[in-house]
This record gives sequence, structure tokens and C-alpha cells, in this order.
Amino acid sequence: MNIPFVDLKSQYLSIKEEIDEAIHNVIEKTAFVGGPFVNEFEARFGEFCNAEHCIGVGNGTDALYIALKCLGIGEGDETITAANSFIATSEAITRTGAKVIFCDIDPETYTINSGFIEDKITEKTKAVIPVHLYGQPADMDKINQVAKKNNLFVIEDAAQAHGAKYNGNIVGTLGDIACFSFYPGKNLGAYGDGGAVVTNDEELAKKCRMFANHGRIEKYNHEIEGINSRLDGIQASLLNVKINYLIDWNKKRNKNAKNYNERLSDIKEIVTPKIAPDYECVFHLYVIRTPKRNQLREFLKDNGIFTGIHYPVALPFLQAYRYLGYNRGDFPVSSSYQDEILSLPMFPELTLEQIEYVIQKIREFFIKI
Repeated sequence: MNIPFVDLKSQYLSIKEEIDEAIHNVIEKTAFVGGPFVNEFEARFGEFCNAEHCIGVGNGTDALYIALKCLGIGEGDETITAANSFIATSEAITRTGAKVIFCDIDPETYTINSGFIEDKITEKTKAVIPVHLYGQPADMDKINQVAKKNNLFVIEDAAQAHGAKYNGNIVGTLGDIACFSFYPGKNLGAYGDGGAVVTNDEELAKKCRMFANHGRIEKYNHEIEGINSRLDGIQASLLNVKINYLIDWNKKRNKNAKNYNERLSDIKEIVTPKIAPDYECVFHLYVIRTPKRNQLREFLKDNGIFTGIHYPVALPFLQAYRYLGYNRGDFPVSSSYQDEILSLPMFPELTLEQIEYVIQKIREFFIKI
């Protein structure tokens, strides 16, 4: 049996007629940049997030950069974020001219350790970016308390958390502004790059929309210099189809995660994901830990099971950030986990038979060693 890490073709085939029609409609109306399909998706995704404003942009990295710039963060400032994330989070910070300050992660949720944030704050700190990693919300109550006390902006990196909930509230309106990615493999994914910024702040939303569209609201009326980062019509039309299925797909991810958890619980060499009380994870990724990670991954690959590592090198230890002078002792949890984390196949169409095959091979591996 061969089990892919993600199966986007199965998803497409399940909604093929709707997807094909959506693409045809965009071509028929030649609404390639902006237009009715983008407007419709912005309204629908904003409503989904309980946000008053949604701005479709080119990708999730741009969304973070746009949010930071429109909050006035730049040269000489500092922004705190998690040590375990994709580089887009930190890259967006340094792209503004600000300095990225990394914070170690919570040992159970893998999101930024809210108890460590205050120690990282200086007179130059302007914002904190919690990452809702793997679909698990960060500890937003504590983060917001620290931010309010120290007059900091809170920017949610929700690129992996479409539909996740924290204390009953959907992520996206838990800080000042939130950023999403619609990269194809996301819970809500396009067939190319795409992203969005959502907020309840009308003035901030206006700035973001202007900045993402060459600094203008009306054609040729450029109030500021901006960038070109716009969600295109075809991607928006696809997302308008897929958003109808997002809640159901997230439920299936949760069911798959539950099946994994139940079947892996007695394997002492493995640590399964832990969901904090009152959190609703959407399992963009299903990540286990084991000291035998590399050997297990090779064994699973030899048996037709494809896995991922998110992420094999924690951000502070990448060559890109060597100039910051960090060592592994500065981030002990991130440092330890980077050598142990393994992402198992996870997608809504994953069957119980496939999960049982994965578990069977994992058991075989630990019996042999």
C-alpha cells in the first residue's frame, strides 16, 4: 500500500464538477485580478472568521509583511515570535527592517511559550506573532495580557489554522490582526499561492488594502507607496467552492487524529499530540515525537508511507539567522524537538484502512529495533 503525505488529487476528484465550473466562470468573465470572485471570497472568509474585514493577498508571507508594515513596524523595532515555525513568520519581520526575537515553545502544544514572552520584551519591542502551529491555537489569553501590559500589537499567524478555535472563539480575531495562507496543502488551500489578512479594525484594514494594491484604493490614486500582492480571481473562485467543505474537512481531520491517537497510545517510544483544554485543533499536521525519528521515517518510506518533518531545523539555528548568535541551549525545547518530530499522513480523505496500515508499520518498526 502506498500512502501519500497529502492527497490533493482525491480532494479535487471529490468536487471536480464544482471546481471546473468555478474556473470556467472566471475565464468566461475575464475576472482575473480583483473582481466579483475575489470580493465574494473576502466577504465569505471574513464572515467565517467572525472578522469585519478580509483582504485577499498574494500569499501568506505577504499577509504577514503587510500586517507588520501597516502597524508601523520597521527599522529599529523588534518583534517576538516562536522558534518553531516556517521561515515565512520570521522572514516577514526582518523584511520590514525590524529585528526578529525568537521565543522557545511550550513542550506540550508546540506553540510559543506564553510564559517566556515577557522576558524577551525590550524598549524596542513593538509586536508579538503567535503561530497557531499545526492547527493548534496558541495561548492567546496570556499572550494578549502580556501584550496589553506592554503596549504591543498581536499578529496571529494562522496560516495552518483555518477554523481552529480557542475557548470557543475562532482564530483570526483574537489579536489586532491575523494572517492566513491558502497554499495548496493547507486546510483551505488554493491551486497556487494565496493569502488573506483579517481584522476588526476598519482603519487598519483600509491601510492593508491600500498597501497590498500599490498604495491605492482607486486606480492611479496612490496615497502611499505599497506593493503588488493581490489574490487572483481563479484562486478566489476555487476557495469559494472549497470553503463550503472546510468545516466537514476539519471534522474528518480531527477524526483521523483521534484514530491515530487511540492506536498509538500504547507505543511508549512515541509521544502523540496533546490538545490543550478548551482548544479546537484542526490538525493541519499530525505530528508525533520519537527519538528514533530518522530511522522510523526511512522504514515507513520503504513501506510506501510518506511523511514530513515540520521543521527539521528550528528557526534560530538556520544559517539565515546565524548572525544572531544563538546556540541550542537558548531554546532547549525547540532544539530537542527538531530532532524528534515527524508528521504522519494527514488529509480529510485519509481512510481508516490507511491509518491502520501506518500504525501496523510503526509497530513493526519498534518491535524490530
